[in-house]
Amino acid sequence: MTQLPVLNLSSTATGTTSDGRRASLPPRHLADLDLAGRRAAVAELGEQAFRAGQVSAHYFGRLIRDPAEMTDLPARSRAAITEALLPPLLHPVRELATDNGTTRKTLWRLHDGSLVESVLMGYPDRVTVCVSSQAGCGMACPFCATGQAGLTRNLSTAEIVDQVVWFAGQAARGALPGCPDRLSRVVFMGMGEPLANYNRVIAAVRRLTEPAPEGLGLSQRHITVSTVGLVPAIRRLTQEGLSVTLALSLHAPDDDLRDTLVPVNQRWKVAEVLDAAFEYAARTGRRVSIEYAMIRDVNDHPWRADLLGRLLSGRLAHVNLIPLNPTPGSKWDASPKPVEREFVRRLRAAGVATTVRDTRGREIDGACGQLAASSGGKVGERQDGLLARRANEETQ
Repeated sequence: MTQLPVLNLSSTATGTTSDGRRASLPPRHLADLDLAGRRAAVAELGEQAFRAGQVSAHYFGRLIRDPAEMTDLPARSRAAITEALLPPLLHPVRELATDNGTTRKTLWRLHDGSLVESVLMGYPDRVTVCVSSQAGCGMACPFCATGQAGLTRNLSTAEIVDQVVWFAGQAARGALPGCPDRLSRVVFMGMGEPLANYNRVIAAVRRLTEPAPEGLGLSQRHITVSTVGLVPAIRRLTQEGLSVTLALSLHAPDDDLRDTLVPVNQRWKVAEVLDAAFEYAARTGRRVSIEYAMIRDVNDHPWRADLLGRLLSGRLAHVNLIPLNPTPGSKWDASPKPVEREFVRRLRAAGVATTVRDTRGREIDGACGQLAASSGGKVGERQDGLLARRANEETQ
């Protein structure tokens, strides 16, 4: 494990930043704008519109963030354009690495002191980044420390995109030994509920999938957007004409338990949430990923496996079972392996494709459910938390 220096920041509180100031969105960044918007912004500066394409090509195409390296722009133009369209958004506070350097977790301080985390994961055949869409989370899931901390604010489109561009640059520079040098997959499974920041998340998806210099040029099919089940937003996503993977954090197949584990279920029940997810699958042809954290003696009973199997049988769905990873102060633990195996057996017997996610990254609190936007203390200590799910199978 490696660790960068830690800045002296305290954890964020709901609606306020790490230093007690009111949270606020950052200044405009080129990633907030489409190419036409960037050209208009450059023209407002008295510069020729084509300069917008040049700076966009550096940022999205060459993954260059340092204005000094944008030498095809005249110095005067470079200074004006970068000041207006490339304000610094992410300030690394701490980076931890494990798995021989192929799993890297970064804590960011944003312009207003808000703290978020994201994770870069390298595999022999792909590189994936797990990004945050909010600082904190307002969904209040009791097994997620982030949900207990509450919501500080939504991230801007550019703050989301900038996490990806930053890590794409790391991969391109060979930061992940034995892995490809091109980032290929993005999962919106970090801090926050992506569909609660709907407009900015969808704008970020479009920016990430448009070809350079408009965007980063990733495949829509290699983008996963998670949700705890905001039904109106799922239905809205169905109409977007996108082919991203939808990941539904279900965690219980029955309303009695899901009302507790995922409080938004008190508004939209299991049947309605699944109907919306299946509508998305039918419209897009994309298999829905059903996320299910295995919690000892809470949701791992054989009858719940059978019920989940009945709900998903014959549907375009895939279950990702997530062994619950330890978090400070939690009263819950992971299901024993024999219980987990029986759960898998019952789902597969019902004809439901099922996988169990690995626990890679535990050493740096980078496994599923372990990330924390806390600036101080040893690994494992957190006040903010983050229901961040890792992406091993979601983007298949």
